[in-house]
Amino acid sequence: MSRYLLTCTPAHGHVLPLLQVARHLVAGGHEVLFLTSARYAEQVAAAGARFRPLPAGADVDLDDANGAFPEREGLTGAAALRFDMSTLFIRPGRAQLEAVRVELAQNHIDAVLTEPLFVGAALLQRLPTTERPPVVVLGIFPLGARSVDTAPFGLGVTPMGGPLGRMRNAFLRAVAERAIFGGVQKEADAMAREAVGRDLGGFVLDWAGRADAYVQFSVSAFEYPRSDLPASVHFAGPLPTAPSAVPLPDWWSDLDGRRRVVHVSQGTIANTDFGQLVLPTVAGLARADVLVVVSTGGRPVDALPAELPGNVRVAEYLPYDRLLPQVDVFVTNGGFGGVQQALAHDVPLVVAGQTEDKVEVSARVGWTGVGVNLRTNAPKPRQVAEAVHRVLSEPMFRDRARQVGQAMRTADAWGTLDAVLAGMTTRRPAMEQAPSRSSER
Repeated sequence: MSRYLLTCTPAHGHVLPLLQVARHLVAGGHEVLFLTSARYAEQVAAAGARFRPLPAGADVDLDDANGAFPEREGLTGAAALRFDMSTLFIRPGRAQLEAVRVELAQNHIDAVLTEPLFVGAALLQRLPTTERPPVVVLGIFPLGARSVDTAPFGLGVTPMGGPLGRMRNAFLRAVAERAIFGGVQKEADAMAREAVGRDLGGFVLDWAGRADAYVQFSVSAFEYPRSDLPASVHFAGPLPTAPSAVPLPDWWSDLDGRRRVVHVSQGTIANTDFGQLVLPTVAGLARADVLVVVSTGGRPVDALPAELPGNVRVAEYLPYDRLLPQVDVFVTNGGFGGVQQALAHDVPLVVAGQTEDKVEVSARVGWTGVGVNLRTNAPKPRQVAEAVHRVLSEPMFRDRARQVGQAMRTADAWGTLDAVLAGMTTRRPAMEQAPSRSSER
């Protein structure tokens, strides 16, 4: 059996999917070390992994970034993106790498498994392969591999075919890398030279495509085609979901098939302001002949107004394995995991997310035809109502969702991951011939 080191930035939406990976590896008899914030120590232990704490310089609470960095509040657009890339992800990278080096010096590690925003792993993969174990990226966000056929990641710009499309992509890439994020890239390269003696090897947001392997937990049917897709990329399908233990609400019997069901949620993190999506959906569909099912994502139900339309049902959490087969449209702010769960059940979508990776998820929903991309974080009730009506009335959305869903159901996420790791660990003996930098210090 093998020993793996999982590395993860301290964010709920990053940690949870990697915990799924940890549980799978532990169940397969492997030993798993999990490097992240002490806030997740109990969850790591419950998954059967050995917790390893990030040092203070890397333990940034990404779920409350404004609390940790009050100067972030109020930033929008490119300024907000630059701040986040620099402060939340790049600057902790050196401390992340040092923590990884400690583990490598103390343990025989067969491979480092990481999510794409853990910059310490990007630094590690710049070392010669004889000085480190393989670095395997776990794609828990839309695919970030650089391509001549796609615009830079983070812009939410969909593909355009032909030479004109490639020219557009090259122009956008130059603007993004040299103008918008030029200072951020210089900071990342300077940190890399100081940490490992060479620059990052390319744009910081593209580094995952340069890793030894990139296991993308999605299907190619929900991705942009790339004529130059790296051989290191393996589409595995969505992470499997276990049967839910969430109790059924007392109104569950209302899902009796007499009315079509519209589910709306803002997820478990971006749900502090229901005025962004939940309330516009409730208002826009108040007179529609549908049942509107709201999940507050763990917030108290009384965070919503006391008086809601008669066609609305609310719960803090809902068992998606039982709910989604009964849903006709899912209205969401574009969380990658929730969107994929819906598609795996053939459910078409209405998405309203333009921040973080959600802008890329939303763009793919519109481009693949599995739903409507509202291209905003805060749609008006009329916009939501019109989009829901369109998805319900035009069969192409359900048909495309069914096609993508079929691809997801036939994929084997764990089998693909296991095969990739089995291939990667054959490189380990070559590394043993040379000491790592951490053991030389």
